Amino acid sequence: MQPSTPIRLIATDLDGTLLNDASEVTLRTRAALDAARAAGILVVPVTARQPIGLRAVAGGAGFDGWALCGNGAYAIHLDSGEILFTEEIPPATQHRIAEALSARTPDLLFASVRDAGETFIAQHGYAAVAAHSDHKRDPATMGGVPLDEVLDEPGLKLVIRHRELSPSEIFEMIGRLGLTGFAATLSGAPFVEIMAEGVTKATGLAQLCAHLDIDRSEVLAFGDAMNDIEMLTWAGRGVAMANAEREVIATADEVTAGNDDDGVALVIERLLRAASPA
Repeated sequence: MQPSTPIRLIATDLDGTLLNDASEVTLRTRAALDAARAAGILVVPVTARQPIGLRAVAGGAGFDGWALCGNGAYAIHLDSGEILFTEEIPPATQHRIAEALSARTPDLLFASVRDAGETFIAQHGYAAVAAHSDHKRDPATMGGVPLDEVLDEPGLKLVIRHRELSPSEIFEMIGRLGLTGFAATLSGAPFVEIMAEGVTKATGLAQLCAHLDIDRSEVLAFGDAMNDIEMLTWAGRGVAMANAEREVIATADEVTAGNDDDGVALVIERLLRAASPA
């Protein structure tokens, strides 16, 4: 991105990026977001979270417009509830993944996110290994159903976890299956996330920007995890946090301070200073 290219949209991940380790938006970061909005720049959260988890921080961040949830699987307007687009995983694909994985590793647990992120369908036993922070839902409300009920309806995201195996181990296992027709990623959460084929934060952001008539060169993006790589690469300028994964830092145009040190605010403040008349 050339210095003369105006930024019209800031796309930011939440956990590990905009939010500090207490899952809060600091006063300095909130002030920077407000200053960007006052300058006419749209600020869009782009997150693996569903609306239930986004609402928990929306007030502190001042989010009330468009948001990309489920790793870019759908765009929702937080004020009106309008859904701009959704990309769902077909049941046949979900069954194929579950059958191939379960044949190699027993005791995997699955959950499905549906209905614009409002419905969470968990397999029997999933709630017992889940914490509130995993999905921003009380595990006691998750219930439990047979695996076929998790897989039999299209989903915005299929979640896969194991009591002992790490998400990276499951992710590598999925890669060795040789299956196609879906996208898998890691967000730093204790599970692997499966989306519809081709879906990433970048594809969701591209669709939203097309709707808003914003060019990718006019986008500034922030992230820290593996599921942010495509977005940082797609945006006119991609900024990784100091606490980001090595692979994320390697693909970013710039590295800012960590999420506990107002790294997002530092870049926005510099951007606005550069755009201000001398």
